Amino acid sequence: MAITSCRHFNGYKPCGLNPRCDHGCPKRDEPTLRILLIHLGALGAVVRSTALLAPLRRRFPGAHLTWVTDRPADALLRGHPRIDRVLTTQEGDILALSALEFDVALVVDKSLKASGVLARTRADLVLGFVAEARTGAILPANEAARELWSLGLDDQKKFFVNRKSEIQLTTEALELGPWKRDPYDLPLNEDEKSRRDRRRAEWSGRGRFRVVGINTGCSPMLPHKKLSVDGHRELIRRLKSDSSLRVVLLGGPEDGERNRRIADGLNVILSPTEEGLRDGLVSVAACDAVITGDSLGLHMALSQSVWTVAWFGPSCAHEIEFYGRGEAVLSRASCSPCWKRVCSKELMCYDQVNFTEIEQKLRQGLAAWETTTIRP
Repeated sequence: MAITSCRHFNGYKPCGLNPRCDHGCPKRDEPTLRILLIHLGALGAVVRSTALLAPLRRRFPGAHLTWVTDRPADALLRGHPRIDRVLTTQEGDILALSALEFDVALVVDKSLKASGVLARTRADLVLGFVAEARTGAILPANEAARELWSLGLDDQKKFFVNRKSEIQLTTEALELGPWKRDPYDLPLNEDEKSRRDRRRAEWSGRGRFRVVGINTGCSPMLPHKKLSVDGHRELIRRLKSDSSLRVVLLGGPEDGERNRRIADGLNVILSPTEEGLRDGLVSVAACDAVITGDSLGLHMALSQSVWTVAWFGPSCAHEIEFYGRGEAVLSRASCSPCWKRVCSKELMCYDQVNFTEIEQKLRQGLAAWETTTIRP
Protein backbone atom coordinates (compact mmCIF):
# COMPACT_ATOMS: atom_id res chain seq x y z
CA MET A 1 0.00 0.00 0.00
CA ALA A 2 1.31 3.46 -0.89
CA ILE A 3 2.67 5.58 1.96
CA THR A 4 0.75 8.76 1.23
CA SER A 5 2.22 10.61 4.21
CA CYS A 6 5.79 10.23 2.88
CA ARG A 7 7.69 13.44 2.20
CA HIS A 8 8.32 12.32 -1.39
CA PHE A 9 4.82 11.06 -2.25
CA ASN A 10 2.83 13.14 -4.76
CA GLY A 11 0.04 10.77 -5.83
CA TYR A 12 0.32 11.02 -9.60
CA LYS A 13 3.70 9.51 -10.50
CA PRO A 14 6.61 7.65 -8.83
CA CYS A 15 8.83 9.89 -6.76
CA GLY A 16 11.94 8.62 -8.58
CA LEU A 17 13.76 7.47 -5.46
CA ASN A 18 12.40 3.89 -5.41
CA PRO A 19 10.33 1.83 -7.90
CA ARG A 20 7.84 0.70 -5.24
CA CYS A 21 5.91 2.87 -2.80
CA ASP A 22 5.34 0.76 0.31
CA HIS A 23 6.51 0.27 3.89
CA GLY A 24 9.67 -1.43 2.65
CA CYS A 25 10.94 1.66 0.81
CA PRO A 26 14.41 2.62 2.12
CA LYS A 27 13.71 6.28 1.22
CA ARG A 28 10.48 6.43 3.22
CA ASP A 29 10.33 9.70 5.17
CA GLU A 30 7.17 10.68 7.01
CA PRO A 31 7.26 14.27 8.36
CA THR A 32 6.20 14.88 11.94
CA LEU A 33 4.78 18.36 11.21
CA ARG A 34 3.81 20.56 8.27
CA ILE A 35 5.35 24.04 8.43
CA LEU A 36 4.52 27.08 6.28
CA LEU A 37 7.05 29.93 5.99
CA ILE A 38 5.77 33.12 4.34
CA HIS A 39 8.49 35.53 3.32
CA LEU A 40 7.72 37.36 0.11
CA GLY A 41 10.50 39.93 -0.29
CA ALA A 42 12.67 41.86 -0.79
CA LEU A 43 15.23 39.66 -2.53
CA GLY A 44 18.07 40.36 -0.11
CA ALA A 45 15.82 39.78 2.88
CA VAL A 46 14.72 36.42 1.43
CA VAL A 47 18.37 35.39 1.07
CA ARG A 48 18.97 36.49 4.67
CA SER A 49 16.02 34.41 5.87
CA THR A 50 17.74 31.22 4.73
CA ALA A 51 19.52 31.63 8.07
CA LEU A 52 16.19 30.61 9.63
CA LEU A 53 16.44 27.11 8.20
CA ALA A 54 18.86 25.72 10.80
CA PRO A 55 16.94 26.95 13.88
CA LEU A 56 13.67 25.94 12.21
CA ARG A 57 14.96 22.40 11.74
CA ARG A 58 16.14 22.31 15.36
CA ARG A 59 12.78 23.59 16.60
CA PHE A 60 10.72 21.30 14.35
CA PRO A 61 12.87 18.26 13.55
CA GLY A 62 11.53 16.12 10.74
CA ALA A 63 9.03 18.77 9.59
CA HIS A 64 7.93 19.24 5.99
CA LEU A 65 8.60 22.87 4.98
CA THR A 66 6.68 24.91 2.40
CA TRP A 67 8.08 28.39 1.65
CA VAL A 68 5.89 30.99 -0.09
CA THR A 69 7.65 33.94 -1.70
CA ASP A 70 7.27 36.43 -4.53
CA ARG A 71 8.80 35.97 -7.93
CA PRO A 72 11.65 36.05 -8.79
CA ALA A 73 12.87 35.10 -5.28
CA ASP A 74 11.55 31.57 -5.86
CA ALA A 75 14.38 31.03 -8.34
CA LEU A 76 16.86 31.37 -5.48
CA LEU A 77 15.06 28.83 -3.29
CA ARG A 78 14.00 26.08 -5.71
CA GLY A 79 15.97 22.87 -5.33
CA HIS A 80 17.18 23.82 -1.86
CA PRO A 81 17.89 20.59 0.03
CA ARG A 82 16.23 21.86 3.22
CA ILE A 83 13.05 23.27 1.63
CA ASP A 84 10.45 20.70 0.58
CA ARG A 85 8.15 22.93 -1.48
CA VAL A 86 8.49 26.44 -2.91
CA LEU A 87 5.34 28.33 -3.93
CA THR A 88 4.88 31.87 -5.22
CA THR A 89 2.12 34.43 -4.92
CA GLN A 90 1.03 33.70 -8.49
CA GLU A 91 -2.61 32.64 -8.64
CA GLY A 92 -1.87 29.02 -9.61
CA ASP A 93 0.40 28.55 -6.61
CA ILE A 94 -2.07 30.27 -4.29
CA LEU A 95 -4.74 27.83 -5.49
CA ALA A 96 -2.35 24.99 -4.64
CA LEU A 97 -1.75 26.53 -1.22
CA SER A 98 -5.48 26.66 -0.54
CA ALA A 99 -5.58 22.87 -0.76
CA LEU A 100 -3.06 22.50 2.07
CA GLU A 101 -3.18 22.63 5.86
CA PHE A 102 -0.29 23.30 8.24
CA ASP A 103 0.55 22.78 11.87
CA VAL A 104 2.54 26.03 12.11
CA ALA A 105 2.70 29.15 9.91
CA LEU A 106 5.69 31.45 10.25
CA VAL A 107 4.94 34.90 8.78
CA VAL A 108 8.08 37.02 8.37
CA ASP A 109 6.64 39.94 6.38
CA LYS A 110 4.79 42.75 8.09
CA SER A 111 2.43 43.24 5.17
CA LEU A 112 -1.19 42.87 4.10
CA LYS A 113 -0.06 40.74 1.19
CA ALA A 114 1.59 38.18 3.48
CA SER A 115 -1.52 38.10 5.64
CA GLY A 116 -3.57 37.60 2.50
CA VAL A 117 -1.44 34.58 1.60
CA LEU A 118 -2.01 33.22 5.11
CA ALA A 119 -5.76 33.70 4.69
CA ARG A 120 -5.72 31.37 1.68
CA THR A 121 -4.72 28.36 3.79
CA ARG A 122 -5.17 26.92 7.27
CA ALA A 123 -2.68 26.72 10.14
CA ASP A 124 -3.15 25.63 13.75
CA LEU A 125 -0.56 28.08 15.08
CA VAL A 126 0.63 31.38 13.58
CA LEU A 127 3.91 33.00 14.65
CA GLY A 128 5.23 36.32 13.40
CA PHE A 129 2.82 38.90 12.01
CA VAL A 130 -0.85 39.11 11.01
CA ALA A 131 -3.23 41.80 9.79
CA GLU A 132 -6.21 43.00 11.82
CA ALA A 133 -9.14 42.04 9.60
CA ARG A 134 -11.15 45.27 9.82
CA THR A 135 -8.40 47.90 9.77
CA GLY A 136 -5.58 46.14 7.93
CA ALA A 137 -3.16 47.13 10.71
CA ILE A 138 -0.21 44.76 11.06
CA LEU A 139 0.07 43.24 14.53
CA PRO A 140 2.34 40.70 16.24
CA ALA A 141 0.77 37.24 16.14
CA ASN A 142 2.61 36.18 19.30
CA GLU A 143 4.24 37.97 22.21
CA ALA A 144 7.77 37.09 21.07
CA ALA A 145 7.19 39.05 17.83
CA ARG A 146 6.38 42.25 19.71
CA GLU A 147 9.99 43.45 19.97
CA LEU A 148 10.57 43.35 16.21
CA TRP A 149 7.13 44.84 15.58
CA SER A 150 7.71 47.74 17.98
CA LEU A 151 11.02 48.70 16.35
CA GLY A 152 9.15 49.48 13.16
CA LEU A 153 7.08 52.05 15.05
CA ASP A 154 9.92 53.98 16.69
CA ASP A 155 12.80 55.42 14.62
CA GLN A 156 14.78 56.33 17.73
CA LYS A 157 14.74 52.72 18.95
CA LYS A 158 15.33 51.27 15.48
CA PHE A 159 18.18 53.59 14.51
CA PHE A 160 20.00 54.20 17.78
CA VAL A 161 18.84 51.94 20.63
CA ASN A 162 18.47 48.49 19.10
CA ARG A 163 21.71 46.59 18.51
CA LYS A 164 20.30 43.23 17.47
CA SER A 165 20.61 42.14 13.87
CA GLU A 166 17.45 41.72 11.81
CA ILE A 167 17.98 37.96 11.53
CA GLN A 168 18.35 37.62 15.31
CA LEU A 169 15.15 39.61 15.85
CA THR A 170 13.32 37.46 13.29
CA THR A 171 14.58 34.21 14.79
CA GLU A 172 13.35 35.30 18.22
CA ALA A 173 10.05 36.62 16.86
CA LEU A 174 9.28 33.25 15.28
CA GLU A 175 10.14 31.41 18.52
CA LEU A 176 12.83 29.32 16.84
CA GLY A 177 14.93 29.04 19.97
CA PRO A 178 17.86 31.06 21.35
CA TRP A 179 19.93 32.95 18.79
CA LYS A 180 22.98 30.88 17.78
CA ARG A 181 24.26 33.02 14.87
CA ASP A 182 23.25 30.40 12.31
CA PRO A 183 24.67 31.55 8.95
CA TYR A 184 22.89 32.00 5.67
CA ASP A 185 22.03 28.71 3.95
CA LEU A 186 21.96 29.10 0.15
CA PRO A 187 24.13 26.35 -1.36
CA LEU A 188 25.17 26.12 -5.00
CA ASN A 189 24.30 22.94 -6.87
CA GLU A 190 27.01 20.88 -8.55
CA ASP A 191 26.66 22.58 -11.94
CA GLU A 192 26.83 26.00 -10.28
CA LYS A 193 29.95 25.02 -8.34
CA SER A 194 31.61 24.04 -11.61
CA ARG A 195 30.67 27.37 -13.20
CA ARG A 196 31.91 29.21 -10.10
CA ASP A 197 35.27 27.47 -10.30
CA ARG A 198 35.63 28.13 -14.04
CA ARG A 199 34.68 31.77 -13.60
CA ARG A 200 37.06 32.20 -10.67
CA ALA A 201 39.90 30.63 -12.64
CA GLU A 202 39.23 32.88 -15.63
CA TRP A 203 38.87 36.09 -13.65
CA SER A 204 41.86 35.40 -11.38
CA GLY A 205 44.21 34.44 -14.20
CA ARG A 206 44.42 30.92 -12.77
CA GLY A 207 45.13 32.24 -9.29
CA ARG A 208 47.59 35.04 -10.13
CA PHE A 209 45.17 37.78 -9.01
CA ARG A 210 42.67 38.30 -6.23
CA VAL A 211 39.18 38.94 -7.58
CA VAL A 212 37.25 41.87 -6.09
CA GLY A 213 33.63 42.14 -7.13
CA ILE A 214 31.85 45.48 -6.93
CA ASN A 215 28.08 45.17 -6.70
CA THR A 216 26.91 48.37 -8.35
CA GLY A 217 23.11 48.20 -8.02
CA CYS A 218 20.34 48.17 -5.46
CA SER A 219 16.58 47.97 -5.23
CA PRO A 220 14.69 50.85 -6.89
CA MET A 221 12.75 51.13 -3.62
CA LEU A 222 15.80 52.74 -1.96
CA PRO A 223 17.90 54.07 -4.86
CA HIS A 224 20.40 55.82 -2.61
CA LYS A 225 21.89 52.52 -1.46
CA LYS A 226 24.24 52.61 -4.46
CA LEU A 227 27.19 54.84 -5.30
CA SER A 228 27.03 57.21 -8.24
CA VAL A 229 28.67 56.27 -11.54
CA ASP A 230 31.51 58.71 -10.78
CA GLY A 231 31.83 57.32 -7.27
CA HIS A 232 32.20 53.79 -8.59
CA ARG A 233 34.80 54.93 -11.12
CA GLU A 234 36.83 56.67 -8.41
CA LEU A 235 36.72 53.55 -6.22
CA ILE A 236 37.84 51.38 -9.14
CA ARG A 237 40.78 53.66 -9.91
CA ARG A 238 41.93 53.37 -6.32
CA LEU A 239 41.66 49.58 -6.37
CA LYS A 240 43.42 49.31 -9.74
CA SER A 241 46.53 50.90 -8.22
CA ASP A 242 47.16 47.44 -6.71
CA SER A 243 48.33 45.22 -9.56
CA SER A 244 47.48 42.06 -7.58
CA LEU A 245 43.74 42.78 -7.84
CA ARG A 246 41.26 42.30 -10.64
CA VAL A 247 37.94 44.13 -10.43
CA VAL A 248 34.66 42.58 -11.59
CA LEU A 249 31.42 44.57 -11.85
CA LEU A 250 28.42 42.63 -10.55
CA GLY A 251 24.71 43.27 -11.01
CA GLY A 252 21.45 42.27 -12.60
CA PRO A 253 19.69 43.10 -15.88
CA GLU A 254 18.88 46.61 -14.70
CA ASP A 255 22.59 47.27 -14.07
CA GLY A 256 24.08 46.18 -17.41
CA GLU A 257 24.12 49.54 -19.21
CA ARG A 258 25.16 51.41 -16.06
CA ASN A 259 28.01 48.94 -15.51
CA ARG A 260 29.26 49.61 -19.06
CA ARG A 261 29.32 53.32 -18.27
CA ILE A 262 31.19 52.67 -15.03
CA ALA A 263 33.70 50.40 -16.79
CA ASP A 264 34.43 52.70 -19.73
CA GLY A 265 38.21 52.87 -20.17
CA LEU A 266 39.00 51.29 -16.78
CA ASN A 267 40.03 47.72 -17.76
CA VAL A 268 37.61 45.89 -15.50
CA ILE A 269 35.63 42.69 -16.03
CA LEU A 270 31.89 42.84 -16.67
CA SER A 271 30.10 39.85 -15.16
CA PRO A 272 27.02 38.43 -16.94
CA THR A 273 23.92 40.36 -15.91
CA GLU A 274 21.21 38.74 -18.05
CA GLU A 275 21.44 35.10 -16.90
CA GLY A 276 19.19 35.22 -13.83
CA LEU A 277 19.56 35.36 -10.07
CA ARG A 278 21.25 31.99 -9.63
CA ASP A 279 23.92 32.90 -12.19
CA GLY A 280 24.44 36.16 -10.35
CA LEU A 281 25.01 34.09 -7.22
CA VAL A 282 27.64 32.10 -9.13
CA SER A 283 29.44 35.33 -10.08
CA VAL A 284 29.44 36.53 -6.48
CA ALA A 285 30.77 33.16 -5.30
CA ALA A 286 33.60 33.39 -7.86
CA CYS A 287 35.00 36.50 -6.14
CA ASP A 288 37.49 36.63 -3.28
CA ALA A 289 35.81 39.74 -1.87
CA VAL A 290 32.81 41.92 -2.66
CA ILE A 291 32.26 45.64 -2.13
CA THR A 292 28.60 46.59 -2.04
CA GLY A 293 25.89 48.79 -0.65
CA ASP A 294 23.22 47.37 1.65
CA SER A 295 21.50 45.38 -1.10
CA LEU A 296 20.98 41.91 -2.55
CA GLY A 297 24.68 41.73 -3.40
CA LEU A 298 25.55 42.03 0.30
CA HIS A 299 23.34 39.09 1.24
CA MET A 300 24.50 36.99 -1.71
CA ALA A 301 28.14 37.54 -0.74
CA LEU A 302 27.53 36.58 2.89
CA SER A 303 25.62 33.49 1.76
CA GLN A 304 28.68 32.32 -0.20
CA SER A 305 31.20 33.10 2.56
CA VAL A 306 32.84 35.82 0.46
CA TRP A 307 34.58 38.59 2.38
CA THR A 308 32.16 41.53 2.23
CA VAL A 309 32.78 45.23 2.70
CA ALA A 310 29.41 46.98 2.77
CA TRP A 311 28.82 50.71 3.00
CA PHE A 312 25.72 52.08 4.72
CA GLY A 313 23.94 55.38 4.20
CA PRO A 314 20.14 55.29 4.41
CA SER A 315 19.99 51.97 6.30
CA CYS A 316 21.22 50.58 9.62
CA ALA A 317 24.50 48.68 9.66
CA HIS A 318 23.76 47.07 13.02
CA GLU A 319 20.85 45.20 11.45
CA ILE A 320 23.29 43.11 9.36
CA GLU A 321 24.99 40.07 10.86
CA PHE A 322 28.35 39.64 9.09
CA TYR A 323 29.30 36.37 10.87
CA GLY A 324 32.95 37.46 10.88
CA ARG A 325 32.88 37.47 7.06
CA GLY A 326 32.92 41.20 6.49
CA GLU A 327 32.89 44.77 7.76
CA ALA A 328 30.61 47.79 7.57
CA VAL A 329 31.65 51.26 6.41
CA LEU A 330 29.31 54.03 7.55
CA SER A 331 28.57 57.15 5.54
CA ARG A 332 29.71 60.31 7.26
CA ALA A 333 26.33 61.95 6.57
CA SER A 334 24.97 63.37 9.82
CA CYS A 335 21.42 62.32 8.91
CA SER A 336 22.27 58.65 8.42
CA PRO A 337 20.44 56.32 8.90
CA CYS A 338 17.08 57.57 7.70
CA TRP A 339 15.45 54.85 5.55
CA LYS A 340 14.12 57.58 3.24
CA ARG A 341 13.19 56.60 -0.30
CA VAL A 342 13.47 60.18 -1.56
CA CYS A 343 16.14 62.72 -0.62
CA SER A 344 16.82 66.22 -1.98
CA LYS A 345 20.03 67.02 -0.11
CA GLU A 346 22.76 68.58 -2.21
CA LEU A 347 25.45 66.35 -0.68
CA MET A 348 24.13 62.78 -0.63
CA CYS A 349 25.09 60.07 1.86
CA TYR A 350 26.70 58.03 -0.92
CA ASP A 351 29.00 60.99 -1.61
CA GLN A 352 30.22 60.83 1.99
CA VAL A 353 31.57 57.28 2.01
CA ASN A 354 35.23 56.96 2.98
CA PHE A 355 36.92 54.99 0.18
CA THR A 356 40.15 54.75 2.16
CA GLU A 357 38.23 52.88 4.87
CA ILE A 358 36.73 50.59 2.23
CA GLU A 359 40.22 49.82 0.89
CA GLN A 360 41.57 49.13 4.37
CA LYS A 361 38.76 46.74 5.26
CA LEU A 362 39.03 45.06 1.89
CA ARG A 363 42.75 44.36 2.36
CA GLN A 364 42.14 43.24 5.94
CA GLY A 365 39.69 40.66 4.66
CA LEU A 366 41.86 39.48 1.78
CA ALA A 367 44.79 39.00 4.15
CA ALA A 368 42.65 37.04 6.61
CA TRP A 369 41.24 34.89 3.82
CA GLU A 370 44.76 33.68 2.97
CA THR A 371 44.80 31.59 6.15
CA THR A 372 41.14 30.79 6.69
CA THR A 373 39.21 27.62 5.84
CA ILE A 374 35.84 29.32 5.94
CA ARG A 375 35.48 29.59 2.14
CA PRO A 376 33.67 26.73 0.37
